[in-house]
Amino acid sequence: MHIERHFTKADLKNIEAVYNAIPFRKVDVVMKNPDGSIVFEARGTEVPESWSQVACDVISQKYFRKAGIAARLKKVEEATIPSWLWRCVPDEDALEKLPAAERYVGETSAKQVFNRLAGAWTYWGWKGGYFDTEADARTFYDEMRMMLALQMAAPNSPQWFNTGLHWAYGIDGPSQGHYYVDPDTKKLTKSKSAYERPQPHACFIQGVRDDLVNEGGIMNLWEREARLFKYGSGTGSNFSDLRRW
Repeated sequence: MHIERHFTKADLKNIEAVYNAIPFRKVDVVMKNPDGSIVFEARGTEVPESWSQVACDVISQKYFRKAGIAARLKKVEEATIPSWLWRCVPDEDALEKLPAAERYVGETSAKQVFNRLAGAWTYWGWKGGYFDTEADARTFYDEMRMMLALQMAAPNSPQWFNTGLHWAYGIDGPSQGHYYVDPDTKKLTKSKSAYERPQPHACFIQGVRDDLVNEGGIMNLWEREARLFKYGSGTGSNFSDLRRW
């Protein structure tokens, strides 16, 4: 694909230059119960200046990754990937030099969220062969970040929760029973990782077989629902195949 710029200017030397055109501010997010007790509090959250307080509250409380991000990261070199698009992992040597309590942190800026979302999308697009040139990939990355920052576009909640955690921070975990279509083989493949190929889909309608304990049956539905809910998706069920008395 060829991608044209509409909202950004090219600055290939500075990956963060896209944000120079947008004023940002720091806000305090404090959410309270009717009795005045604090439900959630985050001071100094960095967001685009144009965002409403509701938007600030949502991204800070719901979509920021709260913990598990290494305070020191390093790039993972991949010969077939442009250097600006290399994914990151924790820098264990640098982390050891920090006090234990300071080694892992959470997201505090909307820029971090925009970067990991658009970065992961661009990384997947590059590996899938979607872009005509490296310039097109960089344009896509910049344009997507700008559109997210200006609220021109927004993905569904599971994208905000899960996408880019592996690419941006090296966060991962054991397989959770998810599948993906391998872009090379075109075959349905069981994922070996919780976040390298995350669950970014919003809603599912699941079929239920007239069977109590086997695969696809009633009890198995609970497991599948839990798997979907864990990563922020919603699910409904089609009970048409269940017997009726």
